[in-house]
Amino acid sequence: MAEAYPWQETLWQQLAGRSQHAHAYLLHGPQGIGKRDLAERLMALLLCQRPVGLQACGECKSCHLLAAGSHPDNYVLEPEEADKPIKVDQVRDLVSFVVQTAQLGGRKVILIEPVEAMNINAANALLKSLEEPSGNTVLLLVSHQPSRLLATIKSRCQQIACPLPSQAQSQAWLANALPDSDDQQREELLSLAAGSPLLAVTLQAQGVREQRAQVVDGVKKLLKQQQSPTQLAESWNAIPLLQLFDWFCDWSNLVLRYQLTQDEQGLGLADMRKVVQYLAQKSPQGKVLEIQDWILGQRQKVLAKANLNRVLLLEALLASWAMLPGQR
Repeated sequence: MAEAYPWQETLWQQLAGRSQHAHAYLLHGPQGIGKRDLAERLMALLLCQRPVGLQACGECKSCHLLAAGSHPDNYVLEPEEADKPIKVDQVRDLVSFVVQTAQLGGRKVILIEPVEAMNINAANALLKSLEEPSGNTVLLLVSHQPSRLLATIKSRCQQIACPLPSQAQSQAWLANALPDSDDQQREELLSLAAGSPLLAVTLQAQGVREQRAQVVDGVKKLLKQQQSPTQLAESWNAIPLLQLFDWFCDWSNLVLRYQLTQDEQGLGLADMRKVVQYLAQKSPQGKVLEIQDWILGQRQKVLAKANLNRVLLLEALLASWAMLPGQR
């Protein structure tokens, strides 16, 4: 059964307590805050034949079939492989399901995640079903990046902004999820996950703190001219490209912020504070703005799964980063 998170309780009461449901919900918010679990809880409730209060009973035929992954009136649409697009043929299969009659005589419930993985043809193929799903059908769309969705998709759904947990809620939840970590490690993980506790757990499993240490060490060596952009680009092969661009985007923001405010409290995580301060003092602001603009543009291409030459892209990033200081 999908986990219930304390920071979703108010939203759950509002959603689950409805007597009439919209035909399509768009659950959106940052990655790693439990949107998929919320959608699965709602899916279970909407399909349950004997709900107990605002929860699925877990005992009826429908609940048993759902738990076994063989519910005839439930459809989950997601990429066939991680980080790949949802294809138009997958959406056409879903459209065929939408027009069928519910086999258990209740609702049909469809879960799509992440919606932004649909390419333009797939998204267009879904529009008719979103506008007028046949019978008693509810579509639950989950999005980590709603800005990438077609306006025509968003306008056909009731949009639900999923809440981020407070720092205290995240810390308490992470203390249970990662009992072997200490407060400082959990704080670092949460910072690297932009406050999303589920993403923090995923990043921990991927070895993000070790990856971060490797990158920070590399940046320091680059600025001291102890390693070249080419050497570093090749040695970072195992580190996700989006993660690298997120970090460099964050660091360029922190450099600019310090140039404007001189606020030593706003230098980010301890591992890069001295570097950020050094770059802020030694780099012309126009140059920082230029590199930040370039990083944001390339990050969009990475997000859009463009066919990029990873090593050349990182070399370009590191070469421009190495040239930041000393050009006043």
